[in-house]
Amino acid sequence: MSHEVEVHSAQTSILRELLFHPSAGFAELQKPTGLDSDHFKFHINRLVELGYVEKQDGKYALSIKGKEYANRLDTEKHEVEKQPKISVGLIIENDEGKILAQQRLKQPFYGYWGRPTGKVGWGETLLETAARELMEETGITADLRVSGFYHKMDYTEGEDKLLEDKIFCLVHGTNPRGELIADMEGHHNEWLSDEELLAKDKVFESITEITDLARKPGVGFIEQKYFYDQKDY
Repeated sequence: MSHEVEVHSAQTSILRELLFHPSAGFAELQKPTGLDSDHFKFHINRLVELGYVEKQDGKYALSIKGKEYANRLDTEKHEVEKQPKISVGLIIENDEGKILAQQRLKQPFYGYWGRPTGKVGWGETLLETAARELMEETGITADLRVSGFYHKMDYTEGEDKLLEDKIFCLVHGTNPRGELIADMEGHHNEWLSDEELLAKDKVFESITEITDLARKPGVGFIEQKYFYDQKDY
């Protein structure tokens, strides 16, 4: 997994300038930043070192890596825009009419019950992510289809402070195969009926909505805000 290096605000200004030029010389890039020559030289060289900028024939240009990074910049605020996390939500039903439930045993929302989820991998299709996450999280496979999309925004109760902003591709699965692994690091898996799951002490409020949506034919959409006591986060 790659980890993005924190970029200095001066370097962000340089990247922003290069967004609007195929390439540019030293003096052309230095002027908008307001940096003196030595400081500018340090920061432009650091961007080259990080692989965000390439130098050729005395001019600087964004590399492929740099274009991807700079394209996420808010050009007014000179900072990378925060965007919702993209994940899959797995709604897997067995022949007995029970659905795969998962209890989180890690932060945040420690102890809450919901459905298995996982982040969409770079370059993966949504169904590839769903199949991979299902195997990694539970040890089983299933027949999968995209059944909807769900935009979930979690806030602290009273303060209305946004804790998490997530978009889930809901994937419905049937005909599960393999032996379910009940306990893994960070979570516990169990086949439960709707009633058994809702009787648990801590259950994500969205469970009924996403389960109903996943079971419907076609592709649906839900967008909802939820509020939690900060101690539960």
